[in-house]
Amino acid sequence: MNETSPAASAAVQRVTDHLRVLGHPHAPRMLEDAARTAQQAADALGVALGQIAKSIVFRRKSDGVAVLVVTSGDLRVDERKVQAIVCGESGKLGRADADFVKSTTGFSIGGVSPLAHASPVVTLIDRQLFRFADIWAAAGHPHAVFCLTPHQLQSLTGAPVHDVTAD
Repeated sequence: MNETSPAASAAVQRVTDHLRVLGHPHAPRMLEDAARTAQQAADALGVALGQIAKSIVFRRKSDGVAVLVVTSGDLRVDERKVQAIVCGESGKLGRADADFVKSTTGFSIGGVSPLAHASPVVTLIDRQLFRFADIWAAAGHPHAVFCLTPHQLQSLTGAPVHDVTAD
């Protein structure tokens, strides 16, 4: 890891431990260069952009809970669809700034894992990830990723699958 810090190492270790406890067969892999974007991760791994399971965090305004949407790297999240699912008719979603993401998930933007969060988050998985046999997700740091299938993602997170991308 080029950007080694105790916090980054602790975050990756938290994901590694969580995966091990859940019996996941693939440990995080450290990339030589940071992959803060889905395109950077796809390039580093030599996979299709859509195989990158990017993590987008929103803030539910009614209670301040983090809402994590895991979607394919080649698609955009439709905030209105997410809002309808997690807030109902009258609720609103807001953008999550870096401080909010770090304090609720325990990860910095660019390394938000779909699991092993610092506090409970509402997680949704976009059904478009199921286009691929294997996907790659962040493992707590911009240099760390792990491989899994979309079905493993659903099993490991317990998150529901929805259509949450822009048409």
